[in-house]
Amino acid sequence: MIGKRGRIGRTLQYVALLGYLIFLAFPLVWMLSTSFKPPRELVRLHPTLIPDAPTLSNYIQAFSEQELGRAALNSLQVSLASAVLTVLVAVPASYALARFKTRLGTVALGWVLVSQLFPFVLLIIPIFLVLREAGLANTHAGLVLIYVVWSLPFALWMLQGFVRNIPRELEEAASVDGANRAQVLRRVVFPLLAPGLVATALFAFISAWNEFFFALVLLKSPELATLPVTLARFVGIEGTARLGPLAAGSLLATVPSLLFFAFMQRRLSSGAITGAVKG
Repeated sequence: MIGKRGRIGRTLQYVALLGYLIFLAFPLVWMLSTSFKPPRELVRLHPTLIPDAPTLSNYIQAFSEQELGRAALNSLQVSLASAVLTVLVAVPASYALARFKTRLGTVALGWVLVSQLFPFVLLIIPIFLVLREAGLANTHAGLVLIYVVWSLPFALWMLQGFVRNIPRELEEAASVDGANRAQVLRRVVFPLLAPGLVATALFAFISAWNEFFFALVLLKSPELATLPVTLARFVGIEGTARLGPLAAGSLLATVPSLLFFAFMQRRLSSGAITGAVKG
């Protein structure tokens, strides 16, 4: 009887998981279908999932009318730079917050949480003025700086949790064996922190890749535009979206982030195993 109930419960779990996967995948499947539909099928009263007359014209229009290739390269450069810098800054800061208990650290951690409550609209004007005075307005370097600062609060909060889960005894044992602080961090802490580093890099990359508002305000030159800003040009002034080219461009925009996630997910698994073995 217990075995039968267990099988029923497991079956229900699989059904729920399958339903959730379908829920997550349906927008991507519908966007794929829309990208191959000719204009007449896009205005049907009762749309179908499978196009009756598939066409590549939407992809041709997307690349011919907007420079998606250059915009994708811009987004890739900005996102990778933001992810790397966020990790480099967050690692020592999160280690200090987790290991050194001070009032300043507690206040800093509280400010990390409070800073996430500030809306974009409230910050964009002072940010733009500061970047203009520094000569970083309308540059990718200024945009990367904004993305790093904006990603750091969540990255610090997440990474310090990973650091706290690393037993202090491992660091103390390495110190007893004669390792200095740098060697302890390199040989003990960093291998065990690998899953947290991968998760932080993923968060920073995807946040920068999908961000639209700061890129729209700070970048004025068309050749510097990122992919979300370029995709917004498929929507006219009157608010009417050109669904076919927009779906084609949006589908192409999701591919790099999916590939980056798949690549980093492997590192996440291997990093966890390596850290466990070294620990």
